[in-house]
Amino acid sequence: QVQLVESGGRSVQAGGSLRLSCAASRRTLSSYFGWFRQAPGKAREFVADIRWVGGYMNFAESVKGRFTISRDNAKNTVYLQMNSLKPEDTGVYYCAAKEAPGAYVYWGQGTQVTVSA
Repeated sequence: QVQLVESGGRSVQAGGSLRLSCAASRRTLSSYFGWFRQAPGKAREFVADIRWVGGYMNFAESVKGRFTISRDNAKNTVYLQMNSLKPEDTGVYYCAAKEAPGAYVYWGQGTQVTVSA
């Protein structure tokens, strides 16, 4: 089991920045960590993910060039830096984890991000 706790969500104006954090109870060398979001009335969608070891990172087209993902080994924490925020970035952001390629298995409770025009 992996417990994930997200933080950092809040309300911000368009053009602003936020950094979300995801603290994990544990990780392994093969761990992947991802960020997903769900807007009101819409399905949850992929935002970005990273493999704990190595240079693998992946981003949704809608956030490329604006969002970055990083990790802190000492804190077992993954970050999502969000810049140039748009109202369409509004939603609940979820952190997820897995220990092999395929579907994400472990999920956090989510943190709300609201971007106003």
